[in-house]
Amino acid sequence: MKKLIIASTSTLHGGNYLEYILPELKKHFSNVSTLLFIPYAQPSGISYDDYTNIAKRAFATIDVKVNGIHEFENPTEAIENAEGIFTGGGNTFLLVTKLFENKVIDTLKKVVENGTPYLGSSAGSNITGLTMQTTNDMPIIYPPSFETLGFLPFNLNPHYLDPDLQSKHMGETRETRIKEYHTLNSSPVLGLREGSWLEVTGKKILLKGNLTARWFRQNEKPIELNPETDLSLLEH
Repeated sequence: MKKLIIASTSTLHGGNYLEYILPELKKHFSNVSTLLFIPYAQPSGISYDDYTNIAKRAFATIDVKVNGIHEFENPTEAIENAEGIFTGGGNTFLLVTKLFENKVIDTLKKVVENGTPYLGSSAGSNITGLTMQTTNDMPIIYPPSFETLGFLPFNLNPHYLDPDLQSKHMGETRETRIKEYHTLNSSPVLGLREGSWLEVTGKKILLKGNLTARWFRQNEKPIELNPETDLSLLEH
């Protein structure tokens, strides 16, 4: 049975890394003593070691040890033997490319579907959807495929931002970009605001946190979903 926490972000304004969600992670990883961290998304070009150390410090506060996947000679075996897995945020194009290059994307999908608890934030959340095509990231590298893990029957847009009516910025809003996606693609998209996350248990997909999320379907007006909504019951 799948057990996932899919977070919009790792850090809220004014807070520390994962601080806002640590109580949930303590429950989620209650049977995990050592967590496997996948740092492939490298936010701002941070090294794998430095990124892993950030995760180590956060999880030390809930008595969970962290090892980076790059520390293992065989990344496939590392995933197969992992008690729990965390894929951090950064650049989704880079993350997906490295998952393919290291030939671990199928293994990652298999172990999580078989019950290995998973945490994703930002880019690590993007890859839980059908494709990575609704990421906000720059295409700094070309992955072999935009298809991702498909743990969710829809796509995500983490860090979703509402239009600022006072702003003079004339660029596209997130809603505009998602509408552009829907001119060519039919899968729904969830705009997940910072501070919100999805809790996946088997087939149930609950929206958690204190904020609503924005649900986009092709050729329909977007709607707001309240916390505790089960997205598995929505039309996909």
